[in-house]
Amino acid sequence: MAGAVGTTFLLRRRGERKAQGGLTTDDHAPRSTAADRWARPGMEATFRAELMPGRSRTERTFRVARLLPSGRVTLDGVAGEHAESEFEQIRK
Repeated sequence: MAGAVGTTFLLRRRGERKAQGGLTTDDHAPRSTAADRWARPGMEATFRAELMPGRSRTERTFRVARLLPSGRVTLDGVAGEHAESEFEQIRK
């Protein structure tokens, strides 16, 4: 009986935290903020050379049209959604 009461209490608290937007044990990391995003609309992203062999860097570069909630992007001039791993890292 005591175990059932404890489980009920934990599940209720978990639901309250989830409703408030807080982290639960299911969440592995806090939600990212706009400053944490790897891409922003309007910036240029260059596909890795392995994905577009035989094309120059300028032919592999496209402008980000939209950042999706999943972290993927849509590009101007290229169909579909694309992940960060498909692009070259930013050179500093």
